[in-house]
Amino acid sequence: MITIGDIDIYLFNDASNWLDPGGAFGLVPRRSWSRYLPPDDRNLVPFAYHNLLIRAAGKNIIVDTGYGNCLDTAGRARLRMTQHDGTHAGLGALGISADDIDFVVNTHLHDDHCTGNFRLTESGRRRPAFPNAEYLVQRREYLDAIAPNERTRATYLAPNFLPLFESGQMRLLDGDSEIVSGLQAVVTPGHTPAHMSLRIESRGQHAAFLCDLATMAIHFERLAWMTAYDVEPLVTLETKRLWQRWALETDALLIFAHDTIKKAGRLRQTEKGFLTVEPLDWPYDNP
Repeated sequence: MITIGDIDIYLFNDASNWLDPGGAFGLVPRRSWSRYLPPDDRNLVPFAYHNLLIRAAGKNIIVDTGYGNCLDTAGRARLRMTQHDGTHAGLGALGISADDIDFVVNTHLHDDHCTGNFRLTESGRRRPAFPNAEYLVQRREYLDAIAPNERTRATYLAPNFLPLFESGQMRLLDGDSEIVSGLQAVVTPGHTPAHMSLRIESRGQHAAFLCDLATMAIHFERLAWMTAYDVEPLVTLETKRLWQRWALETDALLIFAHDTIKKAGRLRQTEKGFLTVEPLDWPYDNP
């Protein structure tokens, strides 16, 4: 756990797997990205799927839900998954029931961030993973997700979110929104037009869950580096530029969604003017 003022942040790794680096690094040459994240002999790189539990203003807030337990054996094998369902394991280790969660924030609706909105029961039926929570997502993100195109339809999967909206359990946000005191959902476009990051401020301390604004710390350090999944890459670049300034001005703790090397850290400027994330040693709060 990390404390920012009066706010407690728990870091869960919902899943671990191995992926083709082409998605993570897009146009960045192998000779460049492999210095940061060396591939294995299959030319694959490790990925994490970080979710947060934030305890603020007397509320329990989950940020992103990963895959949960919704993938079958074949699905986990296809993704070369070595570990899964870490968020619920983490909650259990803390003695927190899924019934105790007040809000679930979906930063965006790609399947690796919201499949865990539901859980598979022993009978194989899908139920909301957090039955008493209000699920939050940007209205524009939801509208894009229910009408995907050829580029996005493989990752916008309606069963992960449509039933929540239809039942009234999902609320659509219109722009930057305060979730509770000290926790703000901020639109950070580029990865998707209405992608959100979470900004945390309490007692003069600052943190942010950047999610896929910067999939890994190296993506935040280098403006031109971004994933092949970003639908508006030049918008991503300019959004990162703004957030780099904010991170330097506030000395914010930055939390990255998929990085296995620098899960979190603070942005620093070297004597030569380069930007680098100084990593924070933060063990996962799930078993």
